[in-house]
Amino acid sequence: MAPVCFSDERAVSVSAERLWKVILDVPAMAKVCAGFVDAVEVEGDGGPGTINTLKLNPGSIYKTRLVACDNTSYVMKSEVVEAQSKVGKFKSHTLESKLEAAGAGSCVAKLKVECELEDGSLLSPEQEKMIVDGYFGMLQMIEAYLVAHAAEYA
Repeated sequence: MAPVCFSDERAVSVSAERLWKVILDVPAMAKVCAGFVDAVEVEGDGGPGTINTLKLNPGSIYKTRLVACDNTSYVMKSEVVEAQSKVGKFKSHTLESKLEAAGAGSCVAKLKVECELEDGSLLSPEQEKMIVDGYFGMLQMIEAYLVAHAAEYA
């Protein structure tokens, strides 16, 4: 079975530049997403090939490898190396995120996911929603942090 691809986007009430700074500051995720991200490990210099491991509450691991990062167009592509998911075990799972300015102090976060379950089954619409909601849930935590801490990442 070939990988399935789906996408979504959300409006964010902080600028693309500020949001991008936080996304690149992976070690800060334990502070920015306190209560959800317990600890972070980074193996690499932050460029392509870097492995980021987030230890999530309660007790799961989310490990990614950065594939590409364009600081000019705010585009990042990564592949999930290890994750515990309610959706199932993945054979492959890549994520591309892009931030686009949408006016003063706001942006649109665009997400493209390509994945394939290990058992070859197709994702249901509910499973796709779980994946998208997981990514955007973390984005909402970052947004809330930036709104509450207006001087940070300015």
